[in-house]
Amino acid sequence: APLVVRAEIRNQATVERERSPGLAPGFVRLYVEARTSALIAGTTPVGESLRYLVDVPMTSKGKAPKLKKQDVILFARPVPGHADQIQLIDPQAQFPYSEAFETRLRPVLSSLLSQDAPPKVTGIRDALAVQGTLVGESETQLFLDTENDGPVSVTVVRRPGQAPRWGVSWTEIVDQAARAPQPGTLEWYRLACSLPETLPETAILSRDANARALAADDYALVHEDLGTCTRTRE
Repeated sequence: APLVVRAEIRNQATVERERSPGLAPGFVRLYVEARTSALIAGTTPVGESLRYLVDVPMTSKGKAPKLKKQDVILFARPVPGHADQIQLIDPQAQFPYSEAFETRLRPVLSSLLSQDAPPKVTGIRDALAVQGTLVGESETQLFLDTENDGPVSVTVVRRPGQAPRWGVSWTEIVDQAARAPQPGTLEWYRLACSLPETLPETAILSRDANARALAADDYALVHEDLGTCTRTRE
């Protein structure tokens, strides 16, 4: 979204269904007038007053909810030549404001706008597992494909008498000291929401059965540790 705005809804009007193409069942389209509280992200100036369209779920009585005086966060794009108008990037890209939501949102936006933002992961290119000299010692490296061919690797290290640990490196340097990403961060999202459930056999470089099994087990460890990518929006 080119713009992320916090605003207070001042007025709303229901748009007739026949003038609301693409409206999902159970939703109503609103014309909203709001007052800008803060520009959370974006380089395009917006007006103190904003106007936009948004689709919201109807109430249990089949009517439009009353949103006046509610604080919301909007994900939008500017309308050229109209500082007082915005277009939501999705018909439902309006969310109730809370301090907790903004606290979670700002670090993600900062990561997205960073020059070294983690790239989008598209798959697994290669996987290599190597047994160590000691029983229970091994190291597995997973090299990931990304949208812009940026280097991303995951390393799983096992040591005798220790719990296995893994980490991800977003540079060309494969770092054994790399850490696993924290849930809810952009780095976590890039992995948890993009990696396949199981390691593709075609990605495993070794022909040795034990090494192939180790690579699959270590990948399963990473996948389980990342947890489920629970989406609140589709």
